[in-house]
Amino acid sequence: MPRLLRALALAIAVAALVMLATAGPGARFGIWPWGAGLALLKWATWTGIAAIVAALLLLVIPATRRGGAAQLVVALVFAGVAVTPPLLFMARAKSVPPIHDITTDTAEAPPFVALRGAREAAPNGGAVYPGGEVAAQQRAHYSELAPIVIASPPAEVLARAEALAREMGWEVVASDAASGRLEATATTRWFGFKDDVVVRVRADPKGSRVDVRSASRVGGSDVGANAARIKEFLARLA
Repeated sequence: MPRLLRALALAIAVAALVMLATAGPGARFGIWPWGAGLALLKWATWTGIAAIVAALLLLVIPATRRGGAAQLVVALVFAGVAVTPPLLFMARAKSVPPIHDITTDTAEAPPFVALRGAREAAPNGGAVYPGGEVAAQQRAHYSELAPIVIASPPAEVLARAEALAREMGWEVVASDAASGRLEATATTRWFGFKDDVVVRVRADPKGSRVDVRSASRVGGSDVGANAARIKEFLARLA
């Protein structure tokens, strides 16, 4: 019986690890919907916690620990690996506002033109920046987000922005020098979420002013991904 209990604890830990490892890729490659992938993360967390509790109980009981402590330690390690990313993800989600449309200009957000159809067809729906409460939450939490000014003409800055977008792995959909607009789609690495980005470059007395907007197609909260993307892009462009 002790051997069976230890094997069961290890099996539960392995199951949690498999759930974690497949949740994102399964959604990215269309094996299951993204909602199912997020559900798998939750199941990985609870299954991993169950494995940790079981392994700890078996470790403190001499009769079940004897001759199989190493197996229980392995179960603890596997379960720990399985629960850590989801717990960090949930903590991150609680630390940011539940919004998914972020911009450096909340008063006059860069509009989607080429990607308007894709935005309107997405579950989040709509290409128009919501403003209002969304803008208020962004200003309260991402107060550091702001446009940048680069001492170069708009055409040159737009060309640099396009090159950087491709370097960052974005799919460039449109680059219009006349209007100073670049539109692209960024795909997250693990879940394969599609986030749409528009970069606006306008003339400024000191050169060019650059504004960026990044919006998710699915999910009520982006868990801070769009703000992080904008910050990285502007930092590298500057």
